[in-house]
Amino acid sequence: MMQEMLKDQIPIKSPLNYIGGKTKVLPQILPLFPKKLNNFVDLFAGGCNVGINVKADTLYINDNLTFLVDMLTAFRENDLSDTIKHIEKRIKKFELSSSNEEGFKAMRTFYNEKKHPLDLFVLIAYSFNHQIRFNNSHEYNNPFGRARSSFNATMKKNLEIFITALQEKDVVISNSCFTDFDYSFLGKDDLVYCDPPYLITTGSYNDGKRGFKGWAKEEELQLLALLDKLHKRKIKFALSNVVEHKGNSNEILKSWVNANPAYNINNLNFNYSNSSYQTLVRDKNATKEVVITNYKV
Repeated sequence: MMQEMLKDQIPIKSPLNYIGGKTKVLPQILPLFPKKLNNFVDLFAGGCNVGINVKADTLYINDNLTFLVDMLTAFRENDLSDTIKHIEKRIKKFELSSSNEEGFKAMRTFYNEKKHPLDLFVLIAYSFNHQIRFNNSHEYNNPFGRARSSFNATMKKNLEIFITALQEKDVVISNSCFTDFDYSFLGKDDLVYCDPPYLITTGSYNDGKRGFKGWAKEEELQLLALLDKLHKRKIKFALSNVVEHKGNSNEILKSWVNANPAYNINNLNFNYSNSSYQTLVRDKNATKEVVITNYKV
């Protein structure tokens, strides 16, 4: 049954509504990757929308958000039916619904005290916009998603499909800063995909005020230097980023690409529904989203 579900839904949609997730542009990103890969490293995995859909002998899922990684590990290691039972048990215990804010707050307090990995997903299901947010004390603090958020049938199906794929693939999950990840095993038939926080945008995931490492000029330069080192070792990389956003320009990124003739800018259609990329270029406030590769597509 689950095999049929996987075939019916392509690409696989992560059950996590992660800020900056690539669900809507997956059809544009996936064709940019080589068709044959030994290892695929999703270095800033987040909700894992990209990695879970890539065909590779081994998938490496990495993120520096410890609690997210703990949850993904639990998804992979626990029996699917047990995971669903755990979620439904918590929903019943705290009488969670799209209208019971007190139940949600009690569940949030319970999670912050115990930090059970699967309880994080329960909170996400009933949180505003299904998002993940922690304060500087590493307490989950996303507000209640009144009248909008719940563990509905669609979310349950997405979760089941996602977990099934996670368990069927050869997956290695890690919790490292990009500067600490071990790249020594990689070779020319591997790919490192980077979807870092974007320097010229702002959000709770990169402001450095949530108890986790933020993203500023220093981190941007460190990542670009790392990609240069991978290129010298003939290791393929693909970097998602924006070069312009609401009148701001990422001059660091532009200069880096211009200084490296082997690097290629692949433009994405950011406003996927009703505007062409050419139209967006004429808008001074347009967001110009790109994937930069060190190989020809």
